Amino acid sequence: MAKRSTKLAHYFLKDINPVIRLLIISDTVIIGAAGLLGPIFALFIEDFVQGGNAAVAGLAAGIYLFTKSILQIPIAHFIDRVRGEKDDFWLMFICTILIAVIPLLYLVIHTPLQLYIVQFILGLFTAFTFPTYMAIFTRHIDKEKEGTEWGVYFTLTDLTSAALAAVGGFLATTQGFPTLIIAVVAVSLIGSLMLWPIKPYIKAAT
Repeated sequence: MAKRSTKLAHYFLKDINPVIRLLIISDTVIIGAAGLLGPIFALFIEDFVQGGNAAVAGLAAGIYLFTKSILQIPIAHFIDRVRGEKDDFWLMFICTILIAVIPLLYLVIHTPLQLYIVQFILGLFTAFTFPTYMAIFTRHIDKEKEGTEWGVYFTLTDLTSAALAAVGGFLATTQGFPTLIIAVVAVSLIGSLMLWPIKPYIKAAT
């Protein structure tokens, strides 16, 4: 009878093809960086945005999610029509870099309108990264390990987000939000650059 348990090696990203390994590591770092700020983002808005309150925070989150949700389907349709993976890779890589640096704008905004514009831009770039990431992940996932590799992805990203959420609260309390935001950008950039080694494995149009 075949073993049904997941090998411990999978949690250390062994016995996984290089593209999937790099995608998981990159997103684990990037989502972890977002976890530094995400749970206390509403507190940042109250402290640094004029008139910032729960309503402003809720609308800001809604603008981001609405923009991402509406745009990612037509963007996904577009990338599916372009043959080959090079367009997917470059859109994913460039937009991920841009997403990593966007939090720097939080340091210079002062009004709810400025916050909403930043959230729209963030949603726009995320709408490009999500379908391109998923397309590359789907094409390179190891056969007969689909459930395991998706499970490892969500386990590692969730655990990292949980750990760094606690760290983010500590940094905001002891060092202040500006330091925390710079830390978010730095960690996000590291995660984004981890996508670059995938480039040799990307398939051209045939």
